[in-house]
Amino acid sequence: MGMNPTDALNRLIATFEAHAQAARAADMADSSIVEAAEARLRDAFFTYDDVLFNNYGVDLPFDIVDSDFDDDDDDFDDYYDDEDDASDEDDLDFVDLDDEDD
Repeated sequence: MGMNPTDALNRLIATFEAHAQAARAADMADSSIVEAAEARLRDAFFTYDDVLFNNYGVDLPFDIVDSDFDDDDDDFDDYYDDEDDASDEDDLDFVDLDDEDD
């Protein structure tokens, strides 16, 4: 049997608290403590999201995205933004003959 949604939520809250404590206690020279807390937080978030969906058919209104993946997305969007700009310029030359007065 899967995890209870309340248990998953309590685990997520406890993991947020542990992450905050790790952030306060972190030595900037050794970020491994915070990185480990981030990994546990990410796992607890995905577990809660999954349990919530499996039990109630509800998704959380946001997602956690890997920063490397997000950077790649930004580059991809720039490519299409440039294409859109070029096609917008072409639209300026369009004349709709149906709208002209006879």
